[in-house]
Amino acid sequence: MGLLDRVESLKAKHAALEVALDDESRRPSPDYAAVAELKRKKLKIKDELERIVPN
Repeated sequence: MGLLDRVESLKAKHAALEVALDDESRRPSPDYAAVAELKRKKLKIKDELERIVPN
């Protein structure tokens, strides 16, 4: 897997986690443990993206 492929894969995962986080947050009774886990995963991906492609 090339670097560009890895970046695109991480961006897709980040976007999917954003959707899942939004869906869970909009529920009448959100599962706050699930929300926290989704945020942790999203942050981990963001950190990896910044490490691979620094601003």
